[in-house]
Amino acid sequence: MNGAQALLKTLAHQGVDHCFANPGTSEMHFVAALDDVPGVRGILTLFEGVATGAADGYGRVSGRPAATLLHLGPGLGNGLANLHNARRAFTPIVNIVGDHATSHLGLDAPLHSDITALASTVSNWVKTSSRASELASDAVEAVRASLSSPRGIATLILPADVSWSEAPEPEKFDQPLLSATRPNEELIRAAAQALREDGCILYVGGDAMSPEGLEALGRIHHHLGTRIVHETFSRISKRGAGIFAPERLGYLAEFARAQIETARQLILVGVKEPVSFFAYPGQPGTIATADATISTLVDQAGDVLAALKALCDELDLPKSNSPGVTASIPEAPQGELTAMSLAQAVAAALPEGAIVVDEANTAGLFLPGFTAGCAPHSWMTLTGGAIGYGMPVATGAAFADTDAPILSLEADGSAMYTFQALWTQAREGCNVTTVILSNRSYAVLNMELDRVGATAAGSQARAMLELTPPTIDFVKMAEGLGVPAIRVTDAGALYEALHNSLREAGPSLIEAVLPVGLG
Repeated sequence: MNGAQALLKTLAHQGVDHCFANPGTSEMHFVAALDDVPGVRGILTLFEGVATGAADGYGRVSGRPAATLLHLGPGLGNGLANLHNARRAFTPIVNIVGDHATSHLGLDAPLHSDITALASTVSNWVKTSSRASELASDAVEAVRASLSSPRGIATLILPADVSWSEAPEPEKFDQPLLSATRPNEELIRAAAQALREDGCILYVGGDAMSPEGLEALGRIHHHLGTRIVHETFSRISKRGAGIFAPERLGYLAEFARAQIETARQLILVGVKEPVSFFAYPGQPGTIATADATISTLVDQAGDVLAALKALCDELDLPKSNSPGVTASIPEAPQGELTAMSLAQAVAAALPEGAIVVDEANTAGLFLPGFTAGCAPHSWMTLTGGAIGYGMPVATGAAFADTDAPILSLEADGSAMYTFQALWTQAREGCNVTTVILSNRSYAVLNMELDRVGATAAGSQARAMLELTPPTIDFVKMAEGLGVPAIRVTDAGALYEALHNSLREAGPSLIEAVLPVGLG
């Protein structure tokens, strides 16, 4: 048995059963070992950003880590943007990066780089395996690090010679059992006292947006009338009819400030203090008012669900929950395809149990409102702000829940970062419907030009924010990657295409042609 086989056997025993890969020469023994260890399914991607994004989507839906397999420092570099998003989502991932054989490192070969430095920018834990005999214990350590509080990315660097060298049969280490963090009783009592006073807002995120978290938040809101606001971009949240729906903090800083300006006390639950995404001339970077008292019930590394349960117990709240959002599904739209009619079409077609991956960006303005009363579904958003996350995350979600229809709502500019995800969806038969919101523009940047005080009267500046000419043909691109595709130009056609695709197995793509620059 070689090191790669020992590594894969250990990963399988630790519950890591999917590996999203874009391998190279240094990883060939790992690739060969996939046939010897049937407990780990290898999934080929055509770009490392798809592999890392797919691992993010898998982990968000399943709560368990998938592995990646990347080739040296440049391969890791190609995957960093979606590892950044995964880090912000606190997604558990075992990120395996191949390296040159240890005897080759001193030669400074063309692909040599400082992998540890690159990995450290997105990882909670980084280790280079130095001996094949230690690979099994290193793998156990990596899995446990990915699942420890706070959950995140554990990067295991795998030199080629460690992979091909002789290794002993790995021990069957126990699977990690993570002990719950005991809530801080003093913070629980302080939060309970604050909630009994006027002007208190709970600002929540992370596991607070799970069904159990929303049940507790619904009780607090129903019995105390407390305003509850959730972070702008949640890793995954449960939504729909009968489910309590906190307010979503606005993306634009000026709107977010107006939203919580009445807060005399802001209590953080599984989140950091809200701040503006970017700096703007003459505006503060913080969102809460200067005189607001900000306190933390439980931080991002804590047990959010245990803290919310303890808070409800301290408040002595009845078990009865708020009734949640009233069921409301709009009629299928007709006529012109706009941001509003697009949202209406999505809501009218959305089936129960769907998982929505939202990278709609500016054209998705009306989606939260129209879909709020749909049948229960899950929603994922762009936690780290690095675009190109949607199609890979949807791919990984399809492996984590093979029965759920996955709806990937993708802005056209963002789609071009990781369009290769469609090839993996076609190869693996992933149950993903991708809707390209095609407005032929980086519309968000047109808006930001004004907000930062810049001017763009010249032709060069305008050209930097437009996606024409030439016009990108998403239908031909999708078909070239093996995914059936259709282009729609009116709201009724979009609804019909969505309704059919979401109820059929396999991948498909719909290019929804919107007015140019629609935001």
